[in-house]
Amino acid sequence: MLMTLIDTWLATRRASGFALRNYERHLHRFAAFAAVRGEDHVRAETAIAWASQEATPGQRCRHFQRVVQLARYLHAEDPRHEIPPGRHFLGKRHRPVPYIYTQDEARRLVEAAAQLGPGKSLRPRTMSTMLALLFATGLRISEALALRIADVTPDGLVIRKAKFGKTRLVPLHTSAQSGIEHYLDRRRAVAGSDDHLFVSIKGTRLSYGGVRKAWRKVLREAGLPARSGGRRPRVHDIRHTFAVRALESAPDRRDRIARHMLAVSTYLGHSCIADTYWYYQATPTLISQVADACQRHFEGRRP
Repeated sequence: MLMTLIDTWLATRRASGFALRNYERHLHRFAAFAAVRGEDHVRAETAIAWASQEATPGQRCRHFQRVVQLARYLHAEDPRHEIPPGRHFLGKRHRPVPYIYTQDEARRLVEAAAQLGPGKSLRPRTMSTMLALLFATGLRISEALALRIADVTPDGLVIRKAKFGKTRLVPLHTSAQSGIEHYLDRRRAVAGSDDHLFVSIKGTRLSYGGVRKAWRKVLREAGLPARSGGRRPRVHDIRHTFAVRALESAPDRRDRIARHMLAVSTYLGHSCIADTYWYYQATPTLISQVADACQRHFEGRRP
């Protein structure tokens, strides 16, 4: 019974555009845990016992909160479902500080990707073109890997069913458009029948696992060191870099800044402009711009 209720709740939320794959996996585990106890309703004690099995405070808090959200939904229809105390497990998931690439580092990464083996294969062209496209557009890696040849249009890239199920058009600079066309010329000559834009050595859709494996080699060849704490630059940090550079180019006037922010948010495919404003904390340049705007405001000048 509890498993069925969980699936109904997930279906309701997915209708609003949420994927919830991790929610489904964890809540199904919770339902199985409750079933072993002979329970078909959410019990606070059971939720606490289940979440306590996780290895880290962050995992315990995160998984427990998913049960709390479920319980609030179910309790509205059936009071027999207990709502666990929301703050029983304290922990906060911190966003990792992004690595903002310099122009020189971006160039070295693309050049290192172009030197990948095996020789005469499509792999180096695929990786170098994909990384260059990410730096030029700020696409999510999942969006780049999902691109099909038909999504490359004269008006730009058609990003289909991205985060929250949205589709958007991403205009391209002429240099980016030209780079993709050169890649397609080579790709058509050696790749198979798969219609994905970026393909593996076997001619099938390039997987995220394949990208990660190649990325480690690219980082090493480009000579990018790990940061303090051992964290290495990530592929996703390319998207952060694009967003930060786009925000650094914002105009001075308040009305123009608002339009600029909305344009950047739309281009990146953010569902909420607050997600775009988060990037303002990423570099000293952006922080300085914010501080200068605040100073002008308090001095009575127009920001």
